[in-house]
Amino acid sequence: MTDASIAPAWRRFTAIVYDALAVVAILMVVGLLAQFATGGHLVDDTGHLLAWWYQPLQGVVVGAYFLASWMRGGQTLGMRPWRIRVTDHQGQPVNGKRGLVRLAVAALPLALLTIYPLVSLKAALLAPLAGWAILLLPAFFDRRRRAIHDMAAGTEIRNLPT
Repeated sequence: MTDASIAPAWRRFTAIVYDALAVVAILMVVGLLAQFATGGHLVDDTGHLLAWWYQPLQGVVVGAYFLASWMRGGQTLGMRPWRIRVTDHQGQPVNGKRGLVRLAVAALPLALLTIYPLVSLKAALLAPLAGWAILLLPAFFDRRRRAIHDMAAGTEIRNLPT
C-alpha cells in the first residue's frame, strides 16, 4: 500500500462527528430498552441511577458497535460517507486483538469522568474531550496519519480504492 492510500486527518475527524451522532442514537435505544426493563424506574426522584448495570451496558453496546464495525469491513457508519476504513499496517482487515487494543486505548479518556466528585460537572465532561484530543493529535504529524490508539493497535485509516 502506498502513502497515497493513507486517509487525510480531516476525513478521520469528520467521520468522528458522524460517529458521535450514531453513538447518541445507540445510547438512546439502550436507554429506552433499560426503561422498559426497569418499568420506567431507571433513576430515583433525586436523579440517582437505580440500575447498576445500565452504564456498563452502555459501554458494552457502544464498544461492540465500534469493534464489530472495524472487524466487519473496517468501517463505522461515520466512515462510510468519507470512504475510509481501518486496516492493519499492511492494509488487511482488523482482527479481534488489534480491534480490542484500539478500542481500549481509544476509550481511556472516559476514565476521566471519574474526576466528577472533585470538580464541576462541566469540567468532568470536558476532560474526556481533552483526552481524545490528545489521542488524536499525532494524526496531524505522523507520516501515516495515525492517532495514539492506531499506534498502539498497529492500525491506520485508509482511503477506500476508487
